[in-house]
Amino acid sequence: MGVEDEPSTGGALWVRRRPPRSGAAVLVLHGGRAQSRSAARPWQLAALRMHPFLRALEAATGRDEVFLGQVRYRSRGWNGAAAEPLRDTRRALAELRGLVGDVPVVLLGHSMGGRAALRAAGADGVRGVVALAPWCPPGEPVAQLSGRDVLVLHGDRDRVTDPAESVAYVSRARAAGARAGMLLVADGDHAMLRHHAGWHRTATAAVSHLLAPEAAPCELFVRALSAAEPPVLHPARHDRPDRPQAPGPVREPGC
Repeated sequence: MGVEDEPSTGGALWVRRRPPRSGAAVLVLHGGRAQSRSAARPWQLAALRMHPFLRALEAATGRDEVFLGQVRYRSRGWNGAAAEPLRDTRRALAELRGLVGDVPVVLLGHSMGGRAALRAAGADGVRGVVALAPWCPPGEPVAQLSGRDVLVLHGDRDRVTDPAESVAYVSRARAAGARAGMLLVADGDHAMLRHHAGWHRTATAAVSHLLAPEAAPCELFVRALSAAEPPVLHPARHDRPDRPQAPGPVREPGC
């Protein structure tokens, strides 16, 4: 089944690929806004931004018994204490268990979706999280990450979510018992458009590693886990744009 299809369970889980027998699962979570009660739609930019990751994951796991799905949000915003995307993620995980049983799950989330994935990591069956430019405000809980594997990828030119907050979050996650690490993407932006191929390759390799650590070793993941400071991931020559992007102020988290 191609990732351009939109089959659904009718709940919080979009089924993008369901093999006859699932031995593991990956759930993808897109970004959103700090505050918004408007409905989340699959054609919105935040959702479309994750399609290349879905295609890369489908190609990387096509010969394996890996379920591939997306979390469907009811609204576009986190909305303060309501933490609506977190509720949707937990619903999607419950629906996933109903479909495929207790299999190892890896969560891949961007921005607001990264925050939801990290918050939901304590759920039964979740093996680890790959968070892309996540929204990690000060005081974000980390106790749920104990015993989990976490990799954060954050662009050093991100002006929507703050890479320094991700560094602090990873440090606190390690202290809470997580196997956590971070890679800083040189010249990387929040939308992951600059050096997009590098983002896709690295995220896919990390997810594949979490699904099968022995079968899919990931040197960058190991480096990130062992480094005191985030290693810098420099783009391949063919990923580099012609013009540098000037830095600017950090803005409110958005899609």
